[in-house]
Amino acid sequence: MMRIDAHQHFWQLAARAGSWPPPSLGAIHRDFAPADLAPLLAAHGIAGTVLVQSLPTAVDTDYLLALAEQNSFIRAVVGWADLLAPDAPATIARLASHGKLKGLRPMLQDIEDDQWIANPELAPALGAMVEHGLRLDALVLPRHLPALLHCARAYPLLPIVIDHAAKPPIADAAFGAWREDMAQLAALPNVHCKLSGLVTEARPGWTVGDLRPYAAHVLDMFGPRRVIWGSDWPVVDLAGGYPAWLAASEALLAHLGQEDRDDIFGRNACRFYGFE
Repeated sequence: MMRIDAHQHFWQLAARAGSWPPPSLGAIHRDFAPADLAPLLAAHGIAGTVLVQSLPTAVDTDYLLALAEQNSFIRAVVGWADLLAPDAPATIARLASHGKLKGLRPMLQDIEDDQWIANPELAPALGAMVEHGLRLDALVLPRHLPALLHCARAYPLLPIVIDHAAKPPIADAAFGAWREDMAQLAALPNVHCKLSGLVTEARPGWTVGDLRPYAAHVLDMFGPRRVIWGSDWPVVDLAGGYPAWLAASEALLAHLGQEDRDDIFGRNACRFYGFE
């Protein structure tokens, strides 16, 4: 089975000008580079990754693309662009010309307006993403899901993946509107969901049992062909680390057949992001 980690990050603190992560998050308040991740990939049989932006700047996206050119295990990059800028379509066309740039991620969880992704002024940019075959990574919290649903319905040809299952309230052992909103999004064939980031939403000392109801709902709604596994490394180091999350993921998916597990752990990422 070829495994793909469909959600990981690299960053340099000196380039972030005080942006997240803060010094209080000591486990991840340092630089993270390909040499830090490579041993984990080798130890766990991960053949490649999708490198995802974590800073909303064009400079950061260029940095990630340069890393992708230098490191063959990076199979795809999800970058950032100002989707409301007048020149957004031209910027998107330029970025899409890079062979490994496969998607864009507006950092919706940090935008004050919960309805931002439903703004009709995004039409030129989202249309350009469709035209150039890019995907939308949706970094959302549960409160953003109704607007994301509006966007997904308006752009049925735009492939969308919900990062971290929209960060459900696992620490509170609650569901709220998350369960129904995710079901509505899952009814749309252009929407996928990443099985990632759950442990950082759980309470300290989490167990697989804490995660299971949320993972089960994602699997029930999206099915094994539209769920994509990712580590969210190095953020996962805040809640147990790469090996613990991978082991938990294997336990959460153990009831599935081998073909379904192979899809979730690798093939779905290849299909969604469009790489071999």
